[in-house]
Amino acid sequence: MGRGDLTNAEWERLESFLPRGGARGGRGSDHRRVINGVLYRVRTGVQWRDLPERFGPWETVYKRHRRWSADGTWQTLLSKMQAAEDAAGRIDWDVSVDSTAVRAHQHAAGARTTPPAVNPQKGVRPRTNQVSGTSETGPPAGGGPQVRECLGRSRGGFTTKIHLAADGRCRPLALLLTPGHYGDGPQLRPVLEQVSVPRIGVSRPRTRPDHVLADKAYTSRENRRYLRRRGISHTIPERPDQQRHHHNRGSLGGRPTGFDRERYKKRNTVERAINRLKGFRVVATRYEKRAYIYLGTVTLAALIVWLRT
Repeated sequence: MGRGDLTNAEWERLESFLPRGGARGGRGSDHRRVINGVLYRVRTGVQWRDLPERFGPWETVYKRHRRWSADGTWQTLLSKMQAAEDAAGRIDWDVSVDSTAVRAHQHAAGARTTPPAVNPQKGVRPRTNQVSGTSETGPPAGGGPQVRECLGRSRGGFTTKIHLAADGRCRPLALLLTPGHYGDGPQLRPVLEQVSVPRIGVSRPRTRPDHVLADKAYTSRENRRYLRRRGISHTIPERPDQQRHHHNRGSLGGRPTGFDRERYKKRNTVERAINRLKGFRVVATRYEKRAYIYLGTVTLAALIVWLRT
């Protein structure tokens, strides 16, 4: 076992969640070796061709990562891990929302405008809706190829933005990708709608946090209406211009927004969750051309955070 590989205890916990036989994962006899290979690359940032020989052929490692990113296997593993933690009462449902910009390497540019048809033996079309604007059967609709692959120009240059909701123990509950120039506020609703923790048994998944914390970027009326409509209490500060607007309108400005300063201090949990994710070099810098493969990379990093926390 190399440094950073799954320990025996971590593997025993993860193995029960993995696909069996040839379904969605190939032969299945080498899952641990392949996952360690993907994890090595995500942790160190080496090119796929430079993977050490102990992980087997690099093509096998890459293709399985691509396939599991496309068919939602990484997300399924993350959901099962969250379900086990929720059943044990180890999820803090005071949820914090924020985003982080990720600089895209020059190798992330140049994806084809229309992805080629994928051979079932080599992979499948991505079926995730965690990339902003995607359909259930293909890449995002509308915009140019860069926007569809969640790449955009912002102050940080050529970037992708990761929006996430984190529980009170600094672990990502939901992830969403957008181009780097997209604003944070409009993504509050999409990222909260990604929160879906299955429950052991026949109950419906849990989708509603006890409380939501976010910074001033999320302080729009639409966001507050959405949270009130779902019955979610929230702590979001108002911007100074909004406070002046309420004051100038007097009684017509409506009831002042409540704000709990002490509870707002807990919002740093999402910042710490972002720091944990960016401890993986391939999350901190995007190398993948395809948004769904990069989302799979981030999802694997989140899975490891849950596994090791």
